[in-house]
Amino acid sequence: MTSHTLNELIAEGVRGRYVLVRSDLNVPLDGSTVTDDGRVKASLPVLKKLSDAGARVLVTAHLGRPKGAPEDKYSLKPAVARLAELADFPVALAADTVGTAAKDAAAALQDGEVLVLENVRFDARETAKDDAERGAFADELVALTGDNGAFVDDAFGAVHRKHASVYDVATRLPSYQGDLVHTEVEVLRKLTTDTQRPYVVVLGGSKVSDKLAVIDNLLGKADTILVGGGMLFTFLAAAGHKVASSLLEEDQIPVVQDYLKRASEAGTTFVIPVDVVVASRFAADAEHETVRADAIEGSSFGTAGIGLDIGPESAALFAEQIKAARTVFWNGPMGVFEFEAFAAGTRAVAQALTETEAFTVVGGGDSAAAVRTLGFADDQFGHISTGGGASLEYLEGKELPGLSVLDR
Repeated sequence: MTSHTLNELIAEGVRGRYVLVRSDLNVPLDGSTVTDDGRVKASLPVLKKLSDAGARVLVTAHLGRPKGAPEDKYSLKPAVARLAELADFPVALAADTVGTAAKDAAAALQDGEVLVLENVRFDARETAKDDAERGAFADELVALTGDNGAFVDDAFGAVHRKHASVYDVATRLPSYQGDLVHTEVEVLRKLTTDTQRPYVVVLGGSKVSDKLAVIDNLLGKADTILVGGGMLFTFLAAAGHKVASSLLEEDQIPVVQDYLKRASEAGTTFVIPVDVVVASRFAADAEHETVRADAIEGSSFGTAGIGLDIGPESAALFAEQIKAARTVFWNGPMGVFEFEAFAAGTRAVAQALTETEAFTVVGGGDSAAAVRTLGFADDQFGHISTGGGASLEYLEGKELPGLSVLDR
């Protein structure tokens, strides 16, 4: 079966109806300031479509990982304030999720208005492992929609979670795939079936262990896997090189050695950096120098040296691979891009993605934050995912509960 779409719902007619929308407003914050509003902007089109069609829109979303009770630092206030700034329709925030404030505000909602309920994770039942607990919370959310409600899932970043606001509400209301989720699925299908080759995957970030399953699933599917970020040091160690004080997951060395062996048999090539920027310490103003990747302990800092970025030769090598590709998926920065001295590798990869003729996908999370921090515009890339972990799990071949529940 295939999911019903938002356009089908609107064609049915939504004026005066309550539509419960699961959006992704899980934005990075500095205090009460949204530092990357990409997910807020991405949530706008579906909310506008429903508002323009006269729906009474109730939005559920989470932010961070509160412990099942209200915490000021995890309030959706900053995200909703930014949403209200960008929107050309009325947006308000309820002071709670399914309490008196939410019920009163929902009852007062008029056609075309949008009400965001406070962080769903302020209620421990949202993430409960117990089906009955989640179901009870879902029932209270659904009750806010009255007798003729509908549900739209537009939060791809949460579809890998079997949570009340993602999964259980979809079993209780007529359910539809939001445009953002629909686009993400179409993009990820291009990365898993009928992929245009050469297919190059760029993997970074801090830990190999975070990427194990996706690497495993990519062997034989990707033509080339470029390895950067903190995870590269486990690959170097697996090849027999010393990495000084750089980030290293020693317990993953045998796993990586197995991947390197299997890759050649499967027709996938790993490209490991040939040079590394090594620093005296983890700090923006740390002394640093570029050394060969197999001579990290030969830097001026000896065994105290910490690798914080790929070197310029590696960046050029990666850019060459990207520009020759037909499809590129990038997940994870190449270095500590938040520090200007160690942002060059990430910037080079981003720049290459804007210059290649390939279909390019930036895989959410830190990669999306990096391209925006470094001054690139979203429209310079084929697609910037809002998915993060959900994108990786899709590429791992896992079933995503929030998607499968819509296919019924």
